[in-house]
Amino acid sequence: MDALKSRARSFVYAFSGIVSLLVSQPNARIHAFVTLVVLAAGFFIGLSRVEWCVIVITIAAVWTAEALNTSLEFLADATSPGLHPLVKKAKDIAAGGVLVAAVASVIVGVIIFGPRILSLLIN
Repeated sequence: MDALKSRARSFVYAFSGIVSLLVSQPNARIHAFVTLVVLAAGFFIGLSRVEWCVIVITIAAVWTAEALNTSLEFLADATSPGLHPLVKKAKDIAAGGVLVAAVASVIVGVIIFGPRILSLLIN
């Protein structure tokens, strides 16, 4: 029973982390809004199973990158509250990872949604 309680607590901690991410990070709130728009558009357009898989993986990649970036920033600030050139590099690289994931997600969105939106606009 203790193992079950431990597993349950780990989920509570994880959900707490997601809430903390959303509360503390404006970019995470933008990601949340875009996630909802993309999911709604996917249902409206009627994506295939494969397209849904690609969209879900893409959304997860952006959220994962944002969460890792935020956790690295918090950890860096806790360990080195002052300005340090290596901490700046670490934060910049982590932010770059988020940017890569976000740009890739836009490209995936254009590939999947673009032709359908174009056909809606033309017809």
